Amino acid sequence: MLVDSHCHLDRLDLTQYNGSLTQALNDAHTHAVDYILCVCIDLAHFSDVLKIAEQYTHVFASAGVHPTEIIPQEPTLDELIKLGKHPRVIAFGETGLDYYRDDSNKLIQQERFRKHIQAGKATGKPVIVHTRQAQDDTINILKAEAADTIGGVLHCFTETWEMAQKAIDLNFYISFSGIVTFQNAKELKEIAKRVPLDRMLIETDAPYLAPVPFRGKPNQPAYVRYVAEYIAALRGISLQELADQTTQNFFNLFKQARVNRYGN
Repeated sequence: MLVDSHCHLDRLDLTQYNGSLTQALNDAHTHAVDYILCVCIDLAHFSDVLKIAEQYTHVFASAGVHPTEIIPQEPTLDELIKLGKHPRVIAFGETGLDYYRDDSNKLIQQERFRKHIQAGKATGKPVIVHTRQAQDDTINILKAEAADTIGGVLHCFTETWEMAQKAIDLNFYISFSGIVTFQNAKELKEIAKRVPLDRMLIETDAPYLAPVPFRGKPNQPAYVRYVAEYIAALRGISLQELADQTTQNFFNLFKQARVNRYGN
């Protein structure tokens, strides 16, 4: 069993599935991908994300605003908390800081990030963190807001080993996407070898960042299997071991998903 811990089902290219999300999810199942987290990046489309999670019992949802999204009005903390109380919502985000794509509004990004963490603490749900070229500020905000009390994940990780260590020390997981399969991702491959297996997640970030051998094509949840196979080979372990541990990690982190799965 595998989990795609981060993708955007509401944005998938469904051309190869005749426009059917059900077919895409069935394809994922044939690749042993049995659980999926559909991640929200703007509240204008939150209802679309939630509708998918309500329709498919093996799909979960998050609530949040991506750090670089331009929106007419920032959500209040109370608004985020209200969205996060829905039983199909298991996390807040994706949130975080992205100074690579936009370093002109750092204060807005930082305040938005803090608000998501505060909503997570109010509801007991973890945060999904997007971070690019903002290592110090990301870690400092996680510390200042006591994000370790709820934990979370640095998704689609592409930063340094030092940052990964600091995040792990703050009760965060490190998630790897198809980028780890890219030939030029040499440093990332080394990090994928070093991250403790019990602090690792895997993802597609579909429809973006398809792994080799599909690089440059629309990504799909089914392709998380290729990420898993690649990392297992890097670490010299079986696919089964990596699948078992990353699946357990997912349910350890996202406790609401565990409730939905096991009933306790």
